[in-house]
Amino acid sequence: MTAAPIEAYQPPHGGWTTDDLDDLPLDGYRRELLDGVLLVSPSPTDIHQIIAGRLMVTLEETCPPQYQVTQGVEIRLSNRRSFIPDVLVTTDEAGARGGAKYAPHEVVLAVEIVSAGSASMDRILKPQLYATAGIPYFWRIETHSGLTVHTHTLNATTQQYAETGQWTTMIDLGEPWAIKLPIGRLAPRHLPPSAE
Repeated sequence: MTAAPIEAYQPPHGGWTTDDLDDLPLDGYRRELLDGVLLVSPSPTDIHQIIAGRLMVTLEETCPPQYQVTQGVEIRLSNRRSFIPDVLVTTDEAGARGGAKYAPHEVVLAVEIVSAGSASMDRILKPQLYATAGIPYFWRIETHSGLTVHTHTLNATTQQYAETGQWTTMIDLGEPWAIKLPIGRLAPRHLPPSAE
């Protein structure tokens, strides 16, 4: 696969918009937007993808029919902001469209698996912007020193997430549906002590 010429990534006058994303080549790179700035990152590591895949499958096993579980699909927060969570839960109605992108009001849960190259985005910036956009639930998965899942729920008044748990053995939550998920089901066989 050949890389796109550098001209393909020259910012348009006034910055990038979500409409511009639709015109870029499908070349395996993850493209996100932050206030009109194009963020391009390489494909995630195998550890990252194993966790995302296992989480998606495990959530799908108990997911009620009003929701759909997927991974790596774009959320367009605004015309100049677009992020791709590692795993997300949407309304079933939105999922039935079969689209490649969702509006924030269609997303119930966004999950980010922290990577070394995007730690500040995954821990600080994305949760704040997801909360501001009104996404009700956010999970952050850390892979250093084993696996820890940090779960959060939105306080609609403050537009901030409140932590509902730090799970290292079993996730046990009542929202967005009753979830009892052993952390061991997510852990890759070869998770190093300090992954990513």
